[in-house]
Amino acid sequence: MEKAESKLEKVLIQLKSQARPEILSSLFKFGVNTEKALGISIPVLRNIAKDHKKDHLLAIELWKTEIHEARILASMIDDPSQLQEKQMDLWVKDFNSWDLCDQVCLNLFRKSPFAFEKAKVWTEAQDEFVKRAGFVLIATLAVHNKKVDNEIFTALFPLIEKHSNDERNFVKKAVNWALRQIGKRNEELCNEAIVVAERIKGMDSKSAKWIASNALMELRTKKWN
Repeated sequence: MEKAESKLEKVLIQLKSQARPEILSSLFKFGVNTEKALGISIPVLRNIAKDHKKDHLLAIELWKTEIHEARILASMIDDPSQLQEKQMDLWVKDFNSWDLCDQVCLNLFRKSPFAFEKAKVWTEAQDEFVKRAGFVLIATLAVHNKKVDNEIFTALFPLIEKHSNDERNFVKKAVNWALRQIGKRNEELCNEAIVVAERIKGMDSKSAKWIASNALMELRTKKWN
């Protein structure tokens, strides 16, 4: 069996061959942390990931490199069945960029049986990206977990309402995302989300007013068959 270390070396060579340092300044303008980034697009990373599906050991090694795109790739190739709660807690503390946060939650964390539990815990965190991860998880779970009962998501509305006054850009956008995606699941949740958004709109907070107004604009025009 090929050792994880040799696989790691080959993947790192492949990643570095795709590096585009000339686009790092543009990524930085969009809020991406480029300190340890190579400048590789998501489609390119997804193409590389095709050859390493469900390789848990390689994912762990890639994460340890601290390279921005290597960590995103790790989330694409890790085996959700081997994802442990401890790993989620360790990785979330390493989030230092909105795109890394979003990709890991979308590609990996939402598939964990601990996802809903972690979302609730992380939304209460002080760290900006850990808190964002909590709301991104809610948003991605709302989109992809089709069979979950409405009550599970209704129970998350108080968290959205509570933290809608967080003025930090990456948090407020994630709170807004979570509210909109829950509301777009079905007509019943949409109506509930509109009520929640109306309450949020009445709060004395610029962030809350933006979250509510943006969500209402989408939810009120949602068409149901």
